[in-house]
Amino acid sequence: MLLDIIYFHLQVKMSFFSKIFGGGKSDQKAPTPSEAIQKLREVEEMLIKKQDYLEKKVEQEINIARKNGAKNKRVALQALKRKKRFEKQLQQIDGTLTTIEFQREALENASTNTEVLKIMGHAAKALKGTHEDMDVDKVHDLMDEVQEQQEIANEISETISNPVGFGHYIDEDELSKELEELEQEELDKQLLDVGPETENLPSPPETEPSTSRKAKIQEDEDDDMKELAAWAS
Repeated sequence: MLLDIIYFHLQVKMSFFSKIFGGGKSDQKAPTPSEAIQKLREVEEMLIKKQDYLEKKVEQEINIARKNGAKNKRVALQALKRKKRFEKQLQQIDGTLTTIEFQREALENASTNTEVLKIMGHAAKALKGTHEDMDVDKVHDLMDEVQEQQEIANEISETISNPVGFGHYIDEDELSKELEELEQEELDKQLLDVGPETENLPSPPETEPSTSRKAKIQEDEDDDMKELAAWAS
């Protein structure tokens, strides 16, 4: 029973959409995604307006039932019956709106995917056209040539940066040995020049007395001899 109800609703919706888009005519051209999306939006807006109208009608019938609940029971019951019909229509509209929204989003996504695929197709053709004049083997040969020229340029740069002239052929070990010998000679010279400081030392006594000193000594000796001679006589 439930399946029959679902099938019935699907048939109703399919019939509804075929009337909108003219699906009953085999010779009619199928609408484009943009046209179908626009139609679905128009139907969606129409159903939303109808939904607002039915909601207002439901509210009116509820007010009528409240006012006549105690005074006129028949009028109140009729109002509630109409309210039930309006609510059922609202449920159907809700389901239809859900279906329309789902279909519209599917069409929008499909349309977007179509545009993306078109752009990708154009890009692929452009890329293919760019590569038509290119040969993979030639590209490899060109890159090998570029690499070779780069190596030559590096070698030239290294050659230019190296010092030229006599200094380039000097043996560094020989120069180091010569420098060590010079340093050793300088050290030996400094060791030989080291001696006691004589500038502030007192002068050594003279080995021989001066003339005046000699005269005084001789005079003292003569006086001693005279005194000795006087004592002996």
